Amino acid sequence: FALRNARPHLQTMTSTLTYGVRAPAAAFSLVRAQRRGEPLGRARALSGIKTPARFSSGRAKRHSLGARTVATAVTEPSSEAARVEEVKLSSSVLPGTAPSNGNPDDRTFVAKVRFIGPDRKGLMASLTQLMFGCGCNILSSAQYVSDDGMFFQRLSIDFSGLFSGADNRAALESSIENLARQFEMDSWDISYNADPHRVGILVSKIDHCLWDLLVRHANGELKCEIPFIISNHTDLKYIADQFGIPFFHLPMEPEKFGGDKVKAKAAQEAKIEALIEKHGADTLVMARYMQVLSDAFCDRHASHTINIHHSFLPAFEGAKPYHRAKERGVKLIGATAHYATAKLDMGPIIVQDVAPVSHRDTVKDMVRKGKDVERVALARALRYHLESRVLVHDGRTVVFD
Repeated sequence: FALRNARPHLQTMTSTLTYGVRAPAAAFSLVRAQRRGEPLGRARALSGIKTPARFSSGRAKRHSLGARTVATAVTEPSSEAARVEEVKLSSSVLPGTAPSNGNPDDRTFVAKVRFIGPDRKGLMASLTQLMFGCGCNILSSAQYVSDDGMFFQRLSIDFSGLFSGADNRAALESSIENLARQFEMDSWDISYNADPHRVGILVSKIDHCLWDLLVRHANGELKCEIPFIISNHTDLKYIADQFGIPFFHLPMEPEKFGGDKVKAKAAQEAKIEALIEKHGADTLVMARYMQVLSDAFCDRHASHTINIHHSFLPAFEGAKPYHRAKERGVKLIGATAHYATAKLDMGPIIVQDVAPVSHRDTVKDMVRKGKDVERVALARALRYHLESRVLVHDGRTVVFD
């Protein structure tokens, strides 16, 4: 903005809002105060600016905003007749108060923030004001309000300019928590690019999804770490060895429990839990893992375990679904990637994809096309999860793709 022919005593200050949010306050003049005979302090009080300013002529004074020092320029002409001809700012943000965007290629201080809660007037404005006031720059924003009035939002923010210091995550999270409580949000979370997800992969004997995930990971398409691969068979160990990823063979051994499959499963899943704990895995991918997880295991990991299966369910359950689909003359085959829950293959859907088939396609052709779709659907679902694009509420998902 530009200020032309302003009276001499101009100040640019900042005002403090709730939750430690700092927003630019408008420049103000003392002319009206002088005409009414009001003292300088009274004029500042009326303006809403609480911090007094006594700066020498033509110099910049530094005052502290939390842990960050901000320079505020002040002009005090020595003559009452002097005028400021023109002051130009590139935006409405006061000099020295705006966080820098930093290097666009540096994602060290980038985070994803997600909110779910009832939609309320002023919620969006408060969220964006909070980010600005904390010193964050919003890189992208996506939001959605459902028919039943639920608000979903995903923010990507650069917090390198955090006023309390870029390493002070606790201050940022505390501010977000306070706002979430004020608006009675159901949930919120934050994930940091500097802390990549650690993904454990569960497989059996079918290899196409495992190959695809590992190649994409090696090519940098999946931003995560893969600390282990677990299988109830040894058939795919050679693939893990090629990529240098630890492989753990955890078979089902009911014979050790007198044929009791329930106890055998509990023992095997306890070993899986131990590996998850040891390696700090926060995400599990069932890359055609042909074992049904127990209800207790699913309940503990429902929000971060991704499964893939063909989309013939529930029409063609069990063995040889492609053979029965061929017999029925289906025209589309597909795959569903979803979060695994205690209800078998009925968790919240993340991605679905399809491929056309015709009467010319043999069962072998259909199987090949089905594998292609499964690869793409699973990789896309995992990428959406890693990028915090999936929000789950009441058994269904909102996916900001």
